Amino acid sequence: MAKSSRTKTRDSVPAGEVAPRQPCPCGSGKRYKACHGAKGGAADVFVGRPFEGLPSECDIVAMRELVPAATATLTVEKAGHRQVQLCTLLPMAAPAMSRESGQVWLGLQVQHNYGDPSRDLAAVLLEAIDAEPGIVGLTSAPGEGPRLQDLVGDATLEVTVHDGFDYWIGDVEDTSGMEGALEQANQAATPTARLSSVEAAYWTNVGAKEHLRWVMPEPEDQLLDALARLHVSGADVIAEGARLVGMFRAHGLLAPVWDLPVGTGAAALEGPAATFKSALDEALADTSDLTAEQRAARSGLANRQVTIR
Repeated sequence: MAKSSRTKTRDSVPAGEVAPRQPCPCGSGKRYKACHGAKGGAADVFVGRPFEGLPSECDIVAMRELVPAATATLTVEKAGHRQVQLCTLLPMAAPAMSRESGQVWLGLQVQHNYGDPSRDLAAVLLEAIDAEPGIVGLTSAPGEGPRLQDLVGDATLEVTVHDGFDYWIGDVEDTSGMEGALEQANQAATPTARLSSVEAAYWTNVGAKEHLRWVMPEPEDQLLDALARLHVSGADVIAEGARLVGMFRAHGLLAPVWDLPVGTGAAALEGPAATFKSALDEALADTSDLTAEQRAARSGLANRQVTIR
């Protein structure tokens, strides 16, 4: 009786919260009580889907976690409609830079994580807008303050994918001394392209393989059900020889990943991706119970997830 009572108390957690002994949702591999649930630990707050509500949520997640080199113009309405360059990665992984040219750059791929990336970005952005030329960063949690959703408008981002990081010197006349760092960074950038027929789908060539990584906005349970239906019907083969091999989980969203035959390229995926999106929408609208085969497929997909942050 005592053992049963202890188990019940330990597992009794309000909906939407994380039990202390459960794995931390951030993907660190630690228990929640030793990570984001620890007072003064990784953070005092954890937001599972920090970019929800932004019109380009899926592209922001892709730029933060999956795409090597890309930029987009971000309009900060709460700063006099100031235009800021949103970047995947800045030199030295800087959170933000106030440039000699007068531009402000905001980096997505950064080292710090205080539990709510949207709030972190907003804090750095506001500081960079008022800063003298140089690097702007966070050394401690920003505390209470606006989130990115509070600062920017509802315009969809126009993402530009680059072959490398030459955009680092796009506003600089004298580039002497920068060549070595730029060359090293460019060597690490895998060829990547954003599909135009669908949202937030990125082809990449990693040498031995090509992949399609597609960040999707649907809730995880619904998306897994739909993908399972398509898998059983054979409709998840996005191109000849392609295979849905798993998915990333990042910032509350899933990003299915397909292995592609070498030589496929991005252009060949435009039509098939649009066709797949139509089939996915139909599968998402299907609320019938999954069959035994579909449940098995769903379980397999759920087991092939990698959480990144």
